[in-house]
Amino acid sequence: MKYLYQLFIHLFILSCKIASLFSSKVRTMCKGQKQTWQKLSLLDKNKKTIWFHCASLGEFEQARNLIEYVKNNKKEYQILLTFFSPSGYEVRKDYKYADCICYLPFDSLNNAKRFVKTADPEITFFIKYEFWWNYINELKDRKLYSVSLILRNSHYLFASYSSWFRKQLQSFDFFFVQDQNTANLLGNINYPNHIICGDTRFDRVLSMSEEKKCFPVIERFKDGKKLFLAGSSWPEDEKIIRQVSEEIRDIKIIIAPHLIDKGHINSLLNQFPDSIPFSSLNEDNCTKHDVLIIDNIGMLMYLYSLCDIAYIGGGFGAGIHNILEAAVFDKPVCFGPNNKKFKEAQDLIESGAAKEIHDKKDLQMWIKKLLGEQTEYKRLAAISGNYVRENTGATDKICSMVFNV
Repeated sequence: MKYLYQLFIHLFILSCKIASLFSSKVRTMCKGQKQTWQKLSLLDKNKKTIWFHCASLGEFEQARNLIEYVKNNKKEYQILLTFFSPSGYEVRKDYKYADCICYLPFDSLNNAKRFVKTADPEITFFIKYEFWWNYINELKDRKLYSVSLILRNSHYLFASYSSWFRKQLQSFDFFFVQDQNTANLLGNINYPNHIICGDTRFDRVLSMSEEKKCFPVIERFKDGKKLFLAGSSWPEDEKIIRQVSEEIRDIKIIIAPHLIDKGHINSLLNQFPDSIPFSSLNEDNCTKHDVLIIDNIGMLMYLYSLCDIAYIGGGFGAGIHNILEAAVFDKPVCFGPNNKKFKEAQDLIESGAAKEIHDKKDLQMWIKKLLGEQTEYKRLAAISGNYVRENTGATDKICSMVFNV
């Protein structure tokens, strides 16, 4: 089977090269991988290296507190940070806590050997679902950890054809898993080296919530009204929000779309007639509009502290974005139906602090319920915030085992 894997990887590489002729995202990734070797050559040969690999931006957020712990407390190490997806690398390529940031080359035998030999990591953290066979094989005699892993019965690792692949898991020193189900699944295939430590994202959002950031012009935009905030929204989300905005007129709305290209921002401004982009907002006009369109990246996490109701985008597409960024500020949340793979979404739905939205009617009823029953609103808001605070501590557990602190 391992030979079939090598064949698969080469076919995958070929398909990406072909796709790069038509897709700017794939083209950016392939071009970035070619620059990796030059970037690796700049690593300090006199310092030990800790390697963090994240598929994309979401996994980076799970690694972030660990990275910053190492940077602040383990001065003898330099940090290598790799991404597979442009959506991670292009956003975090200037991240100040990493000494070297680059794309991870495709998992061919030659790439894996060359990368591990050049980077020479003493400790490696693969975040969440990253299982690249050749890289894992090259790291088998080094310290290798899986962080924030969460698995289900349907994962390919547990398929009958994956028995050969599962043997590679023996290369991992330890699995830091999110829940009991994942621990049970690993135990069932005789991998005892695991501990339930939770999700490091809880630590990350809690630490970020303690960074005070003020937006006086947005405070004035609220003008004493209740604020509905849609974060990381996609067109399907925005369509429902527009429909609700026509029915509920006594609230202010902020939309922070996932796509902030000029075309999409203009489309939103046309959909919401009484809207203004954040780049045009000022003290003179901030109270004259009911809808604010955020046309930059970096504000969203802190804007959640100002809202009353948070809508998390992505639930009508590939999956919801980070709901913890809103929950940490004691905000009830809602999102589309594609949320089943997110434990925190299921937990908050069960507690009542989150609502699954399917259409305009669902969203309208949720808003009216929260804004019409203040006692109930406060109860659900407290549940949301407490859920985050009660699930922190994963970073400390991981550091205590890896670094003996």
